[in-house]
Amino acid sequence: MLAFIIRRLLIMIPTLWVISIISFIIIQLPPGDFLTTLVANLEETGEEVSQAQIESYKIRYGLDKPLYYQYYKWISGVVVGDFGQSFSLNKPVGELIWERLGLTVSIAIVTLVFTWIIAIPIGIYSATHQYKIFDYFFTFLGFIGMATPQFMLALVLMYLGYKWFGTGVGGLFSDQFVDAPWTWARLLDLLKHLWVPVVVLAVGGTAGLIRVVRANLLDQLEMPYVVTARAKGLSEWRLLIKYPVRVAINPVVSTIGWMLPQLVSGSIIVAMVLSLPTTGPLLLNALMEQDMYLAGSFVMMLSFLTVLGTLISDILLAWVDPRIRFEKKVA
Repeated sequence: MLAFIIRRLLIMIPTLWVISIISFIIIQLPPGDFLTTLVANLEETGEEVSQAQIESYKIRYGLDKPLYYQYYKWISGVVVGDFGQSFSLNKPVGELIWERLGLTVSIAIVTLVFTWIIAIPIGIYSATHQYKIFDYFFTFLGFIGMATPQFMLALVLMYLGYKWFGTGVGGLFSDQFVDAPWTWARLLDLLKHLWVPVVVLAVGGTAGLIRVVRANLLDQLEMPYVVTARAKGLSEWRLLIKYPVRVAINPVVSTIGWMLPQLVSGSIIVAMVLSLPTTGPLLLNALMEQDMYLAGSFVMMLSFLTVLGTLISDILLAWVDPRIRFEKKVA
């Protein structure tokens, strides 16, 4: 297992390097660049932009250099923790990302835990009580959850939160805590607002995972090893947890690889509806403005989370399912 982890960590380096090249090129593919967008915005306000100003902007933002030089300048800074300067916001990219990443990761972790806590027990119950009244009930709720648009659910929960709990509409903090330093009062205020985005982001994933766990567990309950273990007198609960459940939740564990970056990038529409200070809207703005350093840094961060999540999934799979081994067995 240790050798496997070391190999995967070493493979991460060239993988992320190739991803950085592809991402940087893709961001540059649309016609024009940040300067084109900037000049168009200035002209829309009635400001005349001369050719001399355009040339000065090119030099200022480094757009007069070849693409490979721009990439080298960016990636060499990323290696030492300098993600460059955002063109559109005129602030260091690292500062823009880190000030939003903490809140985004908090929402992502709470959402992931909430999804698993709800989905796995319900999926197990539905599989072990197939075609019972609550199995039909949870199946019906699952279909409703998967079919409900997240932005509509966000609007409904915003109304209910304001009507029943007096929680401010949108955002993660009340007005008096938006720019306040971290205190217990600010943390409690965050928790008061956090449940709305967590529920909105978790509903669709929870409904889908319930169906996955139920379907996989139903397959395992019909396997010969389950019948044999039951015939040997193993208690039903111990049999269920020790064998079929561990196999049935494999797909749940394997989803960490894509759930981490998905939750961190977040549903951009939901984030905009709820006015969340997360990374999703910032990434959208960077792509629209062709802010290559900011957009490229975001893509690199999401790629790193994908690779890291895949590694975590593989390790957890080996722990959950004893059939999985990474070491080569000697004949």
